[in-house]
Parts: sequence; C-alpha cells; structure tokens
Amino acid sequence: MVVNMKVAVIGLGVEGINAVRSLLNHGYDVYASDVNHDIELESGDNLDVDLGFHDFDKIENCDAVVLSPGLWHHHDFQKFKTNGKLLSDIVTPKRPIFTIGVTGTNGKTTTTMMISSILQKAGMNVLTGGNAGGGFKGYTEVILEAESSNYDILLVEVCDMTLDFCQNAFDFDLVVVTNIGRDHLEVHQSLENYLKSLENFVKGKKLVLNQEDEIFTELMEKTLETHFFTKSPYELNLFGKFNLKNAGAAKKTAEILGISDETIKRALKEFHVLPGRSAIIDFPHSKIVVGKTDNVDATAAVLDEAEFPVIILGTPRKGEICRLDIFREVSKTNSKIIAIFPGLDDTLEDAQKILEEENYKGKVLVLTDVDDVVKFALECSERYPNVFIGGNGQRKIIEITESLKEAISAK
Repeated sequence: MVVNMKVAVIGLGVEGINAVRSLLNHGYDVYASDVNHDIELESGDNLDVDLGFHDFDKIENCDAVVLSPGLWHHHDFQKFKTNGKLLSDIVTPKRPIFTIGVTGTNGKTTTTMMISSILQKAGMNVLTGGNAGGGFKGYTEVILEAESSNYDILLVEVCDMTLDFCQNAFDFDLVVVTNIGRDHLEVHQSLENYLKSLENFVKGKKLVLNQEDEIFTELMEKTLETHFFTKSPYELNLFGKFNLKNAGAAKKTAEILGISDETIKRALKEFHVLPGRSAIIDFPHSKIVVGKTDNVDATAAVLDEAEFPVIILGTPRKGEICRLDIFREVSKTNSKIIAIFPGLDDTLEDAQKILEEENYKGKVLVLTDVDDVVKFALECSERYPNVFIGGNGQRKIIEITESLKEAISAK
C-alpha cells in the first residue's frame, strides 16, 4: 500500500459503501461521492463525503479511483478507465493468483462457498469474496486483501449486473456459470442482452456449465475450453434438488483443480446452509421452509419441492418489475393463503394488484413486519403441514429464520 494514498469512490450504492469501508479499514484516505442525497454516510476521520454531486477536482487529485459497477458505462467517468487510475490497476496489476469467478442468476453464493470449503479441505489458502449482494464485503475488499497476503486461489462471486466491471478488475482463469434466469431484467433489458454480456465475460476463459441447460450453447463457442456439471451424487445437509446442482458445479470445479473425490465428498457432506438461504425448520406438526428467493426462478425451484398451503413472501424494491413475477408464479399454486410483507421495499400494493390480476382464489393477507411474519408462521404451523417463507429482503428473512429457530428451541 502507498503511504497516505487517497482513493476516490464514485457512486455509493451497496458496492460503493462497502468499498469505502474496506479502504478505510485498510488505512487509505477516501473521498466518496454520489449524486443522491439520501445516503447514510458522513465525513469523518480520513473520509471526505459529497452528496448530491461529484467534485471532479477532488477526484482528479486522488491517487486512485473506485468506480462503482452501476456507473461503469456512464460517459462522465470513462477517462478513469483508460488513464490507469482505477484501484484494480494500481494495487493489484495482473495478479498471478489463479482466479475463479462464480456467476449466474441463482445459487452463486452457495456454489462459491461450496468450492471454498472443498479447496480449503484440500489444504489450499483461498481468498473468497466479491458481490456484496451475496453477503460478501464487496469487490474492493477482495482487491485489497489479495495484495496483503499470499493466496493459492482467488474465488470471486460475480453478480450478473457487474460482469463488465469484474472483467476489468480481475483476471479470471476459470468461470463457473450456475444458471441463467429471469432476474435484473430492468438492468439487462432482455435475456438476450444478458447472454451477450456473459459471452463477452467468458471469452477466452475456461468455463464450467450445467450440462442440462441448452441456453448455454452460444457461450461454448467463445471459451478456451468447456466443462460440464450435473447434479452431485453425494449426500448433502441442504434443502432442495437445486442444491444438488450447486454441489455439482462445485464438484466439477474442484476436479478441474485436481482435488480428490474423497476430499470433495467429505467437504460437501459437512457443508451447512448459509444465512438467508433456503432451509427447513421442523416443527411438531409441520415443516417451515424459509430462505431468500428473490426472483421467479428461485421461487419456482422451491415450490417444485412440495405443496405449500401457506406461502409468505417479502416484496421487492420499487422499480424491480421482473421480481414481481414471483407473485404470478405463486398465484398458480394450490395454496390456501398467500401473505405478503415489506421485504426490500413496501411494494405491497403492487404485489396485491398482481395477485388480483392473476385471479388468485385463496386468501391474501398483509403482514407488517418481521414479528408479524413470525407470529403468523407459527400459527400456521399448528394447522398446515408445510409453510414457505421467501421472496425479497435477505436481512429480514435471516431475522425471521433466527426467530423461528428460537421458537422451536423453546418448545
């Protein structure tokens, strides 16, 4: 690290805020800016913040720049991508560490952590991180940490909305694509656009793909070599057939790196569900399946596992139109009750309108907060064999999960 080095962070969304925290924790001075005023970040020790505008003089005077993924193609900031001032160019230029990227629509975090567990079981020193939306500390933390210690493997979860950003920030040797689904279409505009971005991302790299997914045909033409995974044959302590696919992707990745089947099998058997991901909580008279299912394909995968007389869903952010398709999906079920609660945003009216449009015949209830959800779920567990709690709002779903576990422990 350069002594007294100052870094500008442009754009203070989830990744930007995480970048500020990481830089401060690693001893850098930071200038942070965003055109929005409604951001909870204030100037302090080693941190200068401008909200409502970007001060380009301050940015120019910084030694390095972190450009948030959401602004990667913004015309005002293109010069920082070509003048060598990006943090990824200065701190860790062309790292020799073997780097694996895990991307796709669903299962990224679970697959990433499965791979990490296997490689660590094999004795490798693995740096794991990436997409802040997946629960990691963000891409900047990975960049800084990779410089601070010696690692055998760099393992990065890559959000599908940050493909171009990550292609510049990291030198991927191997890319794992879990699946392609219907999410973030407000950003991609279409599934075809998403596939084009993915084609560019995997070009010239080794690739791991789902053998059963025909949508990947065009990707194979762009890669250095392609490997295929199928469902893992090994025992898992996880809910859902979809996790067998995640484990299959992790298994294939480990095999490419020369890890023995015995090590892979032991690591996967010992792997436990991650916070916020789908898990079963057993009650005396029922099972409650609870976990983040923030798009229609993730929701459909859970609904395929069992009949759920009661479905409780958190709502998406305002403007995330494609995520409202979750409510179209659940309206097709035979559930007696669909209850909704404010997940990432209070878009309850939007969800209710869709259920009405789809002529859902069951009862629709509105729950106000986490406590309300937990109380209602416990009541339903006395009357119905299966209850599903999912949708959007990972933090709230983690709170709900912990409260339900406490309730079952108290019985």
